[in-house]
Amino acid sequence: QVQLVESGGGLVQPGGSLRLSCAASGSIFRVYVMTWYRQAPGKQRELVARLTSAAYTNYADSVKGRFTISIDSAKNTVYLQMNKLKPEDTAVYYCNINMGPRDDYWGQGTQVTVSS
Repeated sequence: QVQLVESGGGLVQPGGSLRLSCAASGSIFRVYVMTWYRQAPGKQRELVARLTSAAYTNYADSVKGRFTISIDSAKNTVYLQMNKLKPEDTAVYYCNINMGPRDDYWGQGTQVTVSS
């Protein structure tokens, strides 16, 4: 069993920055995929950024060049550094870890609001 706890959300002005954290506790396998998703009101959940245990990363086109996903393995924590934030980045952000078909876990989500 794995628990994921997100933090770091909040209200920020357009052009500002936030860093989200996702702390994982429990049994983390050596092979995993960590993903940040977001869901805006009235919209489907979408992939924002992904990081694998092989250090492969990919990003949604809408955030490329602005967001960076990284991991501190010693702390079992994944980060999402978000720069140059736009109002359209407003959403609830969720982290997910997938270690196989029966090992898929989600955090509770953290709200990010970009508004002046």
